[in-house]
Amino acid sequence: MLKHGSKRWIYYGFDAAVVVVLMLTLFYLYLVSYGEAMLRNQPEAMQVASSTIVMNAEGNEISRLHTQTRGYSEYADLNAMPDLLKMAFLATEDRRFYNHDGLDYIGLGRAIVQDIIHMNLSQGGSSITQQLARNLYLNGDKTVTRKVNEISIAMALEKKYSKDEILEMYLNQIYMGRQQYGVKAAAWRYFGMKDMHQLELWQIATLAGMPKGPSIYNPVDHHELSKQRRAVILGLMHEQGLITRKQMLEARHVDYTPPDNVLKATPAAGEPAYVSAVDAVIQEASRLTGKSEAEIGSAGWIIQTGLDRQAQLAMEETFADATRFPDDRQDELVQASMVIIDQHNGEVKAMMGGRNPLKGGINRAITDARQPGSSFKPIIAYGPALESGKFKPESILPDKRMQYGSYQPSNLGGRYRGSVSMSEALQKSINTPAVWLLHETGLNYAHQFAARLGIELGNEDLNLSIALGGVHQGVSPMKMAQAYTVFANKGKLNTAHLIRKITDAHGRTIYARNLENKQVISSSTANGMTRMLQHVVSQGTGSRAQLDQHKVAGKTGTTQAALPGVGREANRDLWFVGYTGNWTAAVWMGFDRTDAEHYMRSGSGVAAELFATVMKRAM
Repeated sequence: MLKHGSKRWIYYGFDAAVVVVLMLTLFYLYLVSYGEAMLRNQPEAMQVASSTIVMNAEGNEISRLHTQTRGYSEYADLNAMPDLLKMAFLATEDRRFYNHDGLDYIGLGRAIVQDIIHMNLSQGGSSITQQLARNLYLNGDKTVTRKVNEISIAMALEKKYSKDEILEMYLNQIYMGRQQYGVKAAAWRYFGMKDMHQLELWQIATLAGMPKGPSIYNPVDHHELSKQRRAVILGLMHEQGLITRKQMLEARHVDYTPPDNVLKATPAAGEPAYVSAVDAVIQEASRLTGKSEAEIGSAGWIIQTGLDRQAQLAMEETFADATRFPDDRQDELVQASMVIIDQHNGEVKAMMGGRNPLKGGINRAITDARQPGSSFKPIIAYGPALESGKFKPESILPDKRMQYGSYQPSNLGGRYRGSVSMSEALQKSINTPAVWLLHETGLNYAHQFAARLGIELGNEDLNLSIALGGVHQGVSPMKMAQAYTVFANKGKLNTAHLIRKITDAHGRTIYARNLENKQVISSSTANGMTRMLQHVVSQGTGSRAQLDQHKVAGKTGTTQAALPGVGREANRDLWFVGYTGNWTAAVWMGFDRTDAEHYMRSGSGVAAELFATVMKRAM
C-alpha cells in the first residue's frame, strides 16, 4: 500500500497535470479563435491597396499616388511574376512554404534555440504566412504575445486561403524600401520595369534580398550593401539548384545604375511637376466616381489625362521666372494662375494653381474666383449682342455719359468719343458702349448666354455693372478659359476636363470621356467675336499677347483696388484670356489679399505677356 505522503504527491501530480492540460487546451483554443476572429472582424486588412497612377497625354506616368495608409504600391497577380522571382523569395524567406501548414517548425525550432543562446527574441523564424499575418494585422514588437498572435493568424490564413493566394498577397504586401510596397512597385521604382517578366537574374536577387532590411538593402540608398546581400541570395539560389554557378557569378558582379525613367520623389531637371494639375485630377476623379480622394489613391487605377508635357513645362518654367512678376514685395510675392485648354475637345493641357504650388494647397486656377474685369465683356455684353442678331462688329454704338437709374458708368480717363463701332469699343476696352449693349440686349438674355458658355450667374448679378466684370462671386481662370473656348471652337462647347479615361487594376474601364462638341451659340457669333478679339491683340489693349507665328484672339481685364489713400493706379486683379487656332488659355495675376501695402502697380499687359511667353514655349 502507498504511504500517505506518496498519495499526496500523486494527487499533486494529478492536479498539476489537469492544470497543464487545461492551460494547453485554453492556449489551443486561443490559437484557433484569435486568428479567425481577426480575419472575420478586420476584412479590410485583406484588401491589398495599390497605388493609382496618373498618366499624361503622351502616356507617360506623371504621378503615383500614395495609398491611404502608407506609400506606393501596385498590385500584381501571381502569374504576372516570373517563376524565378517567386522561387528566389521562397529560397530566401521560406523554402518549405509549400510543405508546411503555416508554421515552419524546423525554422521556428532553430530560431528558438538561437533566442535561448542569445537570451533575446532577435530570431524570427517566421514563415511567409507568419510574415503576411504580421504585415496585415500586427506590428514588429518582439514580444511573446505578438509571436503567439502571429502564429494564430497564420493558422487562420492557411485555413482560408490557398498557398498561391497567400504567396500572392505576401509578394504584394511586403515592404521594399523607399515607400514601395510589393514587388511590382519595387521593380518599377528601382529598375524602371513595368513587365516583371523582363527582370534579369541580378535584379530578381536584389529584390529578394530587400525584405530583411529594406532601408539598407535597397540599391538606391546603399548600393554596396545591396550588392553584398544580392550575392547571398544568389548563393542560396545556386545551393537549391535554381541557377547555375555561371549564372550566379555573372549576376554577382553587375553594378546598379538607376535608369532614367525610375520614379523619383521630385521630378528630374527638365521635367514638369504637375502639382496643381494632379490635385485637380484627383478631385475630378472623385466627382466622376463618387470615391473619396483616399480611396482613389489606393484603388490601383490608371488615370489617363490630356496633360501635355511641353505645355506644362513651359508654364512651370515661366512661373519660376521672377522677372515676369515686377510687383513682388519683399514680404509677399505676387500670385498667379493659368490654365490651357484644347478648345476642340475640352482637355486641360496644362495648369498652375500658383507660383509655388503645394500638394493639397490652394489651386487658384479652379477654386479661386476673382473679378474678371473687362475680360468678361465678350461673355456678357458683346457675345449676347452678336447672338441676338441685332448687332454686328461694324455696328455703331454710343460712347457718352448715360444714366441707368442710379448707375452711371464712366470711361477710364474720362474720355468719350460720342460714337464708336462695336469692334473698336472692344479693341480699346471702352466701358460705356459695353454697358449700353447689355442694356439693349437685356440682362436675362445675357445671363442665359453666359450659362451656355458654362458660367452660371446669380440674381445678385442682375445689374448692368456686370458688363464691366463686376461679378458678385467672381470667376475662376478655368471657367473663363472654358467660356472663351466656345468662341475659339466656332460656337461649340466641350466642358473643360483633365481626365480622358480611368481603368482599374485589371484593365476594365471605369470611366471614359465622350466628346461633346455641343453647339451652344451660332458659328457666326463665334467668328465675329474671334475677328474682334484678334483686333484687340493686334491693335488694342492685348498687344503684348502677340505670337510671331500664330494669330491670337483675346481680351485683357483689370479691376481697380479702390484703396483709401492709394491712387487710381492701384489694381487688384490682372487678366488675359485668349486663344490661338489650337489652344485657349486664361491668366490671372494679383495678391491673395490686396491691401494698401500689397496691390498691383502694373496693368493687364503683364498678364498678356505671361500668356505669350508660356504659349510660345508650349507650342
